[in-house]
Amino acid sequence: MSPLSPARKPDSDSRAPLLPHLSSSRKGGSGGGTVPGAVFNVTTSIIGAGIMSIPATVKVLGVFPALAIIVTVATLADVSVEFLMRFTHSGETTTYAGVMREAFGPIGALAVQIAVLFTNLGCLIIYLIIIADVMSASRSSGSGHLGVLQEWLGIHWWTSREFSLLVVLVFVLLPLVLLRRVESLKFSSAISFLLAVVFVGISSVMAISAIIQGKTKSPRLVPELDGGAAFFDLFTAVPVIVTAFTFHFNVHPIGFELEKQTDMTKAVRISLIICAAIYFTIGIFGYLLFGESLMADILVNFDRSSDSATGALLNDVVRLSYALHLMLVFPLLNYSLRYNECVNKTECNAQNKFCLE
Repeated sequence: MSPLSPARKPDSDSRAPLLPHLSSSRKGGSGGGTVPGAVFNVTTSIIGAGIMSIPATVKVLGVFPALAIIVTVATLADVSVEFLMRFTHSGETTTYAGVMREAFGPIGALAVQIAVLFTNLGCLIIYLIIIADVMSASRSSGSGHLGVLQEWLGIHWWTSREFSLLVVLVFVLLPLVLLRRVESLKFSSAISFLLAVVFVGISSVMAISAIIQGKTKSPRLVPELDGGAAFFDLFTAVPVIVTAFTFHFNVHPIGFELEKQTDMTKAVRISLIICAAIYFTIGIFGYLLFGESLMADILVNFDRSSDSATGALLNDVVRLSYALHLMLVFPLLNYSLRYNECVNKTECNAQNKFCLE
C-alpha cells in the first residue's frame, strides 16, 4: 500500500490551485445590483456642483477646445476605470484604498484615504453651504439676496437658514446616508439625474428663446489670447472639467454589487456619455444665455436675472432643482467615505459592510 501514498500526494497538490479560484470568485459581486441602477449612481456621482462651472470654462476655452477637452477627459476616465477594475479583480482587494495598498503599500492606501477624506468631506460641506444659500439667505451677508423659501413664504424663523438646513439634514439627508447598500440609492440617484436634466432643459429653452429674440451674440469658438492673463486663464479652466469627471472613489462600492465586471464597464461608459452630453449642452447654452456677463458660477446669473414674473419663476425652479440635486448627490459622496475605510479583505467583504481598520 505504500506506493499509493506518493500517488495521492500529487493528486492532493493538483487541487490546491482551486483555492485562489474560489477566493477570486467571491469577488464577483453580491448580485443585488442592476446596470440601470449603476448608471444612475455613477452619473449622480459625476454630476455634482461642477456642472455650474462648466459654462464659464466654455467661455474661457471656446466652444471647440471645450468640446475636445470634455471628450478627452471622459475617454481617459473610461480607460482609467477599466484599468482599475481589471487590477482589482486580478488582486485580493475589493476597495479603492485596497488597490493602492497592493500597488504602493500601506503608505499608498493611507494617501488615497486622506485624499478621498479631504476632497469628499470638503465637497459635502460646500454642498450644505450651497443648499442653505438657495433655500434661505444669510442675515449677515448684507447682499440683499433672498433664498427661495424667503421669496415664496416671507422672512420668518421657520424660513431661516439654520432651520431650513436642519430640516434638510434630518428629514432628507439622514435617511439616505443610513442606507447600507449603494444600490438602494438608485432611486434617489434617478431623481437627481432628472433634476439635472430639468436644469439643463430650462437653461436650453431660455437660451433658444434669447436666440430667437436676438438677445445673444455669437459664441467664442476658440480662446482669445490677448494677454498673459488670458493665457493663464486656460490653465484654471481645464482642471474644472477634469474635476467634473471625478467619480473613481465610488467605482468599487457600485461595481461589486453587480454580477459581472463587464456590467460595471458598460454602466460607466453609458454614464460618461450622458455626463459629457449634459456638460457640453449646459456649457454652450449657458454661455449663449448670459454671454460675457457669465459668472464663474452660473447659479449667480440665475439669481440676478428676473426681468419678468415668468423669468423669476424659471430662475427659482432652476435654483431649487439644483439644491434638490445636491441633496441627492450628498449620500453618494458620503458612502465613499464609509466604504473606503474597508481596506483589508479580512475585515470587509464584497457586501459593502461599514468597517474600520
